[in-house]
Amino acid sequence: MAPGHLTPHVYESLVDLGTWMPFAKAAQELKRLLGVTVSEPTARRYAEGAGAAYEGVQSAEVVRIEKMLPEAPAGPAKQLLSVDGAMVPLVGGEWAEVKTLVLGEIQAPVKKKGQVAVHTAALSYFSRLTDATTFGRLALVETHRRGVENAHLVAAVTDGAEWEQGFIDFHRPDAVRILDFAHAAEHLSAVGEAIWGQGTPATAQWFEQQLTVLKQQGPGAMLAELHALQQTHPSLDVLTSTLAYLEKRQKQIQYPDYLAQGLPIGSGAVESGNKLVVEARLKGAGMHWARSHVNPMLALRNIACNDRWTEAWPTIVAHARYQAAQRQRQRRQQRPPLPNPLPAFAAQHPPAVLAPALAIPLPSASTGSPPCPATTKPPALPHRPAANHPWRCSPIGKAIYQSSSKTTAKN
Repeated sequence: MAPGHLTPHVYESLVDLGTWMPFAKAAQELKRLLGVTVSEPTARRYAEGAGAAYEGVQSAEVVRIEKMLPEAPAGPAKQLLSVDGAMVPLVGGEWAEVKTLVLGEIQAPVKKKGQVAVHTAALSYFSRLTDATTFGRLALVETHRRGVENAHLVAAVTDGAEWEQGFIDFHRPDAVRILDFAHAAEHLSAVGEAIWGQGTPATAQWFEQQLTVLKQQGPGAMLAELHALQQTHPSLDVLTSTLAYLEKRQKQIQYPDYLAQGLPIGSGAVESGNKLVVEARLKGAGMHWARSHVNPMLALRNIACNDRWTEAWPTIVAHARYQAAQRQRQRRQQRPPLPNPLPAFAAQHPPAVLAPALAIPLPSASTGSPPCPATTKPPALPHRPAANHPWRCSPIGKAIYQSSSKTTAKN
């Protein structure tokens, strides 16, 4: 919505505060910083209205990209693409998954504690509460801006969910798909606990050994170990399911090859994005969001966490004003036309009845001007002061109004 009774600076400050903290706290901070008092519902209305405006801007940009097919900017030499979901509480006790995309530039590998570490810089986020297909389409606004299609190499690190593979197919089908190393480790840990017990030294020793083999030698030796254990424990369901999960993703767990190429093998960037972008604002104590209010807040969180507030705010204001004008125009069009009272009045008072009472004679050459209506006041008569009026006591008054007999006597 448009700023309304707030000045542009106060409007922006209120929305900015509401992007980072609960709306009641945002109203308190606005009063402390700028001396302006607003209510918690007002802070909520302005923030969600601004977020809805930017959500509309991004949706319109997606349509433009799909129709015009503009050339995307140049991408980096190595780019990280990672997607994941996080649950948020909705009104009525419902929980829903917010999907988040993280894009970044992969840096050169470095040695850290004797091991190779790969870091990613220039991270940006895109989040929406929607289905997987719609999310893949809406995320086009961010993948196009970051030049995903023109990046020389894209490493797609995910937890292996099916919808994430469809997202990669849509945006960069030739990406190097990597299963998050921590997710592979979770499956191995479950096998060890099922066989040797939770928290036992035997489990810890076997688990560390398998992680080292997987990272340094690849999945071959690790899968052979799991098959050998299956022969010993044929009825262990967790072992069967882990084998099926990892064998299906053998191409995604070639960790020695990925590290040799200087690619990350962990999805920590998107997991941190879930906490930073989504959970830090939408998953606070006692919070329950209406479904229609989630995406506007996510749009604001994206531009704030992407450090693009200064760039995006003028667009938000312009689109908010445009939306307000559109709503006002629609309200005017939906109003029923006002009834015309003249036909009903004329039906009750035909001209034959009205003519004698309202007709006024027109002037003619023989009669001259028409007589004045009966309601016209008579012309005012000349007025002279009374004989005892104080004005007659002044020298001028005496000189003018003295009688002719007195004048003759003096002469």
